Amino acid sequence: MSTQVDGPVLFIADLHLCAAEVATTRAFEAFLAGPARQARTLYILGDLFEYWAGDDDLAAPYHRHIAKHLTDLTITGTPVVFLAGNRDFLIGAEFCAATGITLAIEPVTISLGGRDAVLLHGDILCTDDHAYQAFRQQVRNPVWQAAFLARPLDERRAIIEGVRAHSEAGKQQKAANIMDVNEAAVISAFQAARCDLMIHGHTHRPATHIHHADGRPCERWVLSDWHGTAPYLAWSDGTLTRKELLV
Repeated sequence: MSTQVDGPVLFIADLHLCAAEVATTRAFEAFLAGPARQARTLYILGDLFEYWAGDDDLAAPYHRHIAKHLTDLTITGTPVVFLAGNRDFLIGAEFCAATGITLAIEPVTISLGGRDAVLLHGDILCTDDHAYQAFRQQVRNPVWQAAFLARPLDERRAIIEGVRAHSEAGKQQKAANIMDVNEAAVISAFQAARCDLMIHGHTHRPATHIHHADGRPCERWVLSDWHGTAPYLAWSDGTLTRKELLV
């Protein structure tokens, strides 16, 4: 089922916020105080944080700081919808309650001026990376998540840091195309959503692609990751436009 959306709609992904990335943090603050205030809806398509160890990590000063800026936006009336990424899939009800954002389960289909669009983080489309897909299936399992969240916070942080280090090392051994989307997976997602527009992040390869599903052309818009600036996709007056807030 689609949700009717009117007015300017903004899409962002792959900010990878952390205390060490001061410029990106400032860009996010400026984005929330600027373009996001004018939006009818803001969609965050995953990897808002570099990693999220559980909602009890909201007590960390940096996380409280980011939560406050999100709250400052939502209390002004701008709805914020969040889809989990591969770094922050443990964001849950407590974080959402503290910030006023809505947690959605992908795929999400919305209507942009009468045209349906499917929203994803994007990692589920990278089916050629079999090792990652096995890992994704494991960590998205509610039973696994409950067991992991039962561990002490410091232990969870240490485990995540270890997984991240292993993942970064593993990327050096993988062909670049394996970490990009699979064409058949993209077509399947278009068919399942019954739409001809897709917006996602994850791959850090911003571009607009044309695919063909069921004999019709379909557009796939890939969002940019953030590095000290605020790149975003804006839908307004029937048009999608790439924009960037320079801070």
